[in-house]
Amino acid sequence: MASTLTVQALFTKGGSTKKGATTTKKAATTVKKAATTVKKAAAPKKSSSGGSDFWYGPDRPKFLGPYSDRITPSYLTGEFPGDYGWDTAGLSADPATFARYREIEVIHARWAMLGALGCVVPELLEGTNHIEWFNAGATIFGENGLQYLGIPGLINAKSIVATLIVQVILMSYVEGYRINGGPAGVGLDAVYPGGSFDPLGLADDPDTFAELKVKEIKNGRLAMLSMLGFFVQAIVTGKGPIENLNTHLAAPSANNFYSLYASTLA
Repeated sequence: MASTLTVQALFTKGGSTKKGATTTKKAATTVKKAATTVKKAAAPKKSSSGGSDFWYGPDRPKFLGPYSDRITPSYLTGEFPGDYGWDTAGLSADPATFARYREIEVIHARWAMLGALGCVVPELLEGTNHIEWFNAGATIFGENGLQYLGIPGLINAKSIVATLIVQVILMSYVEGYRINGGPAGVGLDAVYPGGSFDPLGLADDPDTFAELKVKEIKNGRLAMLSMLGFFVQAIVTGKGPIENLNTHLAAPSANNFYSLYASTLA
């Protein structure tokens, strides 16, 4: 009887030890999983473009890739957005001139993005009769004047003189406000004022703001090239960008610059 009790006690004790070890192992696994979850949550999210640090500093992408190191000017350090180390003409050698050119480029880039949108929209809308952008302004001399977006009564411009005066006054006020400040703030950055000019708080996070600057200047440069393309297309083909695109897509091998104009320009 004593032997039986002893065996049972040992069996019971061994079973408890085994269960305790299993419980401990499960607890350790749970802690490990929790630690992994916390680590993933704490890890910074990488954007599709590689994050803000990717576009700045000496290791940023350059205009000739790995072959740019020996020809990148020393004054282009990657401090500013859109710096690919290309300045063969030395236009940015003087810091004051560089600052001025950066401001001019950003302002022109923003206008180009608005302009490119303005060139495409009238040709897409039924209300504007799919008019080309270079003919849209002439409708102000018509009987009904210029109806913005083809919506009657939205903005109906009938006098080009009045339109010109209003534009000069508004632009003078806006530019003076941008440079000298006004009710929304004084001493703000002339290019990236923030504050009341950023109601959505897009620039609140420094890393996000740095990346948005790069995206803005890249899209702005593309828009400036697009506007140049729209001008050349209008002069050469007499058509708008949407009609030119549709014509090309209908017969790509026949309707392209090379097949239509290369022999003429040669």
